[in-house]
Amino acid sequence: MLNTRHTLLMLCLTLLLGAGALAGCEDQGPAEEAGEQIDETAEEAGDAMDDAADDVEESLDQ
Repeated sequence: MLNTRHTLLMLCLTLLLGAGALAGCEDQGPAEEAGEQIDETAEEAGDAMDDAADDVEESLDQ
């Protein structure tokens, strides 16, 4: 019985420590922020290209 309680206590402590370690990783570093900015800029450029292609297609249909 004591061994089961000890195992359960150790499991709970491990889970709590793991959750605490993951919570400490919220802050983004400068490389991650730059990567997100690059992704956002690329997506905006792709949207602009799609809009331009739609405008050209509409002008050719008229």
